[in-house]
Amino acid sequence: MFRRQNIRPTRETFRWVRSWGIFTGLILLSRVALATPYIVPSGSMQPTLLIGDYLVAQPLAYGISTANLPFGNRLPRGGRLFQRLPLRGDVVVFRSPARPDITFVKRVIGLPGDWIGLCGGRVWLNGRELPWRDEGPAREELSDGSIALAERFTETLPGGTRHLLLKTPDGTPLDDMAEITIPAGHLFVMGDNRDNSADSRVPQAEGGVGLLPVWNLQGKVMVITASRDSAASHGGVGDYLASIRPARFLKWVE
Repeated sequence: MFRRQNIRPTRETFRWVRSWGIFTGLILLSRVALATPYIVPSGSMQPTLLIGDYLVAQPLAYGISTANLPFGNRLPRGGRLFQRLPLRGDVVVFRSPARPDITFVKRVIGLPGDWIGLCGGRVWLNGRELPWRDEGPAREELSDGSIALAERFTETLPGGTRHLLLKTPDGTPLDDMAEITIPAGHLFVMGDNRDNSADSRVPQAEGGVGLLPVWNLQGKVMVITASRDSAASHGGVGDYLASIRPARFLKWVE
């Protein structure tokens, strides 16, 4: 007959658990409070961001919500602690309202209370057409690596913030939108590639962002840390090195 023994955790076990707990906590803190990395998967933000850009976002730029946390797509939605609204022109990363497990990147164009519409591709914000300056011909990189012709413009937002955008010669149905008023707690976001972006112009039911709840914000995009052409050949080390875009390394996002 065996005698039952009480097995107590050793001091080394406690130290091991504590060390891994601290390490895990520091990793979570760095992602939630310091900087969070992302990779651009689509061309919806060209020419500002290219497919294959590696980004770093500041997670606490707009306060914190459960959307900032790992597995935030499975957590309850609510408000934001220390909330600060983005500025018009900020490039933001956020959880897709329709698919919270997917992160999107777009530019903030409209804030709560703004009234916004589009006519012929031009944005009308609070009764005024946003000024454009033609910057000449450009090229749009498609997801399969092919190239399409486009035109590059500079758009100026209220307050003087300027950013580049792309327009294709023929335009799309996204060029026109009836005027709406942005409700409290929501933002109107757009891609800089105006003819190829499922943004606030596209309802969530159709795969777009629709009006973006502030809860969904995950951070403000700060810098491109690295970049490579993901559509380039992957035959070997030489092809991989040739696909790197060193000119985009450590480039601030505006």
